[in-house]
Amino acid sequence: MTDLAPAPERASAPPAAAPATRFAVPGRIAVDAPQAGEWQPATLSAIRRETDRAATFRLAVPGWPGHLPGQHLMLRLTAADGYTAQRHYSIASAPDDSGHIELTLDHVEGGEVSGWFHTEARPGDRVEVRGPVSGFFAWPGDRPALLVGAGSGVVPLMSMVRHHRARGLDVPLRLLVSARGPEELIYAREYGPETTPVFTRRAPRGTPVGRLGAAHLEPVLAERPPGGWEAYVCGSNGFAEHASRLLVAAGQPVDRIRIERFG
Repeated sequence: MTDLAPAPERASAPPAAAPATRFAVPGRIAVDAPQAGEWQPATLSAIRRETDRAATFRLAVPGWPGHLPGQHLMLRLTAADGYTAQRHYSIASAPDDSGHIELTLDHVEGGEVSGWFHTEARPGDRVEVRGPVSGFFAWPGDRPALLVGAGSGVVPLMSMVRHHRARGLDVPLRLLVSARGPEELIYAREYGPETTPVFTRRAPRGTPVGRLGAAHLEPVLAERPPGGWEAYVCGSNGFAEHASRLLVAAGQPVDRIRIERFG
């Protein structure tokens, strides 16, 4: 997501610890937890531009232990003189057995790691990854999911959307994603009927402009599938606070809001 480590949390409860043993979830996703604690070599295999400020970096990780949609990893760069820098990044790709994972990174001003990826990295470059980290923000596909993100906060949410599509899941899933304008909407080419974009400064002709509000949430919350929604909110500190307050005001139970914030 950014060069700052995300801080996952439940709206009114402390974060849950990451699973400590191997486990499986719907869709036959399995994570080997002991292996997830080890640094793994990764090779950059492709770079895909998403917006002027964001790009997706595809990594080949032969020893990747598997992940759940919504999890993140630790990434480490090592310079020739031995200096190392490491950051947390959300995983953008859906779980699969391809031996690859994808990260979508903003080019953060002054960011050591994102700066290297955006200005110096080339296919064939080697880095190290460790993870996946934290099961708190994960969505295994077993419950209706209401996803609310802004900017690069959509990255872990897109892993959930991709997983939903790849496995042909029939559990309800909705995504509300906020961006300043269409040109800053990450993954714009991939969104389908499950997605409602919200543009805060510039929008296509006929589309309202404004901050995420109750009018965006109410129609989705009114659908109320059996068992209700599990809400996942990801974005900056300010956006996370704003979106979670809107959800609570609209009737979403506080203990069913999961938050990942950065900044």
